[in-house]
Amino acid sequence: MPTVLLIDDDAESRTRIARLFARHGWDTIEAEDGTAGIDLAFAEQPNMIVCDLLLPRISGLQVCRAIREKLDSPKIIIVAGRIYDIDRDAVLEAGGDGYFVKPLKWDKLAAVIKRPRRPRRKLTPRQSRALKFHPPSTRIKFWGVRGSIPVPGPSTIGYGGNTTCVEVRTNGDIIILDAGSGIRELGLALEKEFGTAPINLTLLLTHTHWDHIQGLPFFLPAYKAKNSIRVLGYEGARAGLATILAAQMEVPFFPVSWSDLPGTIKIQELKKMEFSIGKVRVRSRFLNHPGVCAGYRLFTKEGSIAFLPDNEPFEPLKLKLAARDGTHPQRARAQAAVQRSKLVEFLKDTDVLILDAQYTDEKYQEHIGWGHGALSRVVSLALEARVKKLFLFHHDPAHDDRKIEEMLEGARFLVVESGRQLEVEAAREGAEIWLSGPARARSLSVISHLPRSQRRS
Repeated sequence: MPTVLLIDDDAESRTRIARLFARHGWDTIEAEDGTAGIDLAFAEQPNMIVCDLLLPRISGLQVCRAIREKLDSPKIIIVAGRIYDIDRDAVLEAGGDGYFVKPLKWDKLAAVIKRPRRPRRKLTPRQSRALKFHPPSTRIKFWGVRGSIPVPGPSTIGYGGNTTCVEVRTNGDIIILDAGSGIRELGLALEKEFGTAPINLTLLLTHTHWDHIQGLPFFLPAYKAKNSIRVLGYEGARAGLATILAAQMEVPFFPVSWSDLPGTIKIQELKKMEFSIGKVRVRSRFLNHPGVCAGYRLFTKEGSIAFLPDNEPFEPLKLKLAARDGTHPQRARAQAAVQRSKLVEFLKDTDVLILDAQYTDEKYQEHIGWGHGALSRVVSLALEARVKKLFLFHHDPAHDDRKIEEMLEGARFLVVESGRQLEVEAAREGAEIWLSGPARARSLSVISHLPRSQRRS
């Protein structure tokens, strides 16, 4: 008698699926979380695994990957209460055999059961490292998506509580965008991936506000002599970039000084607005944010990525300053329109735009001049620039998962109202996006789960 392993933290859902399989002569074993499910899969080696996408602690995609690394034989089906093409693509790339929306129908399950699966080619450790380091296309991964201050806890576990850090892999290069608290987990992952092999990477800083550099003292590769780290950024203060980065590690703030880090760290203050990192051409533009803050656009052979984590709409700030200084509002609006048109041109036809969307429109009115985005203006900018995919970023520390989900739905509604085409997602820690060809972006994994309260909508 065939056996199916059900992995779902919802007991009622497990019961319904177990009855469905029992009616067709299957035995069932059950697990209520991903870790237990992985252990059962290895111990029992069932014929099929049905796993919920949005599990606590680790996601169904992580479960699928972990099982596929050791087992080729079981069919793996991921189920969810929603349907997104990016999730379906993620399941297939993780080694899954199907992605279905609850409630499950037996005819769809039967089709997967009958369909032969092609075994995945096993790689040697060296081949595995090479594949990770030289991906077949450009990969983006979010390690920190929050603004201002880290906010760990149960209310932020869905989208993540770490401050800004994004990893880009392309043409064999590793480019890290900002060094917020999310860079700590990235450093641990890199050391695990490369082992004794040297790591060479470039850290590209938008600016030196603390939420964008606070993770650097905890970045493990900087503590290994085998590694080389190139840090690029604009000066932003008379003290100079190197002095600013070292200052947060001085006594009495930190027990290890910058000069004692054994890794080879080279800091370069950028002077030009266009430069290259390996084969990647980079264009930069100063943004509407207090101090010197740059946004970057990376041009890879598969497409372009724009990273603007801190940016405020031009017109409200100009009008506020005009009222203070006695400038005519019409002139202020004209100046704002010029600045906005330049930013639109900078972003024109971007494949993936990661953009500051910290505030709702209502909350922004209370924070004009703080340097951060308002939701409707963020969507409007992306639409005018003909962006392919927009990621809402720099989530407010006061926003829990439900609030971010509400803002995401609001942004999508604005796109529908516009009658134009734009994919919108909210940046989530652990999410991966692959650029697999010119003007084509698709998300391969969204590994953080949403709270149970959001899963029924």
